Amino acid sequence: MIELFSADTPNGKKISIMLEEIEFKYKVTKVNIYKDEQFKPEFIKISPFSKIPVIIDHDKNETIFESGAILIYLGEKSNKFYDKDDRLKINQWLMAQMSLIGPLIGQHHQFYHYNPGKSKFAEKRYFDITKKLYVDLNSRLKESKFLAGNKYTIADIATWPWIARHEWHGIGLKNYKYLTKWYIEISNRSAVIRGYDFMNRGEVIPMP
Repeated sequence: MIELFSADTPNGKKISIMLEEIEFKYKVTKVNIYKDEQFKPEFIKISPFSKIPVIIDHDKNETIFESGAILIYLGEKSNKFYDKDDRLKINQWLMAQMSLIGPLIGQHHQFYHYNPGKSKFAEKRYFDITKKLYVDLNSRLKESKFLAGNKYTIADIATWPWIARHEWHGIGLKNYKYLTKWYIEISNRSAVIRGYDFMNRGEVIPMP
């Protein structure tokens, strides 16, 4: 059984969606990042950088931190969404999410959504960067059904939750035809719908 330590964030949703997709039994242990529970000594023991999500595979007594590493682990364990023949491409798009899409859109959230008016420079910088990411993703998805090719993979599972906050971005997802098509197709997957609401709050995926 997998225990998922998480909060309701895009990185947290990556893992709940993956667990739903591969149909693994799991339980959620909530980490309240707004009350600094991620900095408690017992959590730091399983997450050295005080970040969510973390999983414990109780069947193997294995702990894994960092969402990209967790997706790779679950992909290998389940033999789903991480085909051996496609791993070079999958890894490239997964690392693009980990190093670019998540961190930079995350900064856009900080300055544009949570703290508007505190830094005009930062607001414009991360708005422009996020818009460029939309453009780049749209260009890729014009050529390819999914990010790493014709199959839905952990690269899509990693990226989709960040685009799911499109209402926060002020960019207009519907202006990007191929990104929108990809987003809607994934949004309609039953596992994604369940994983999106993994905190059981009745959350509904926002449509463009």
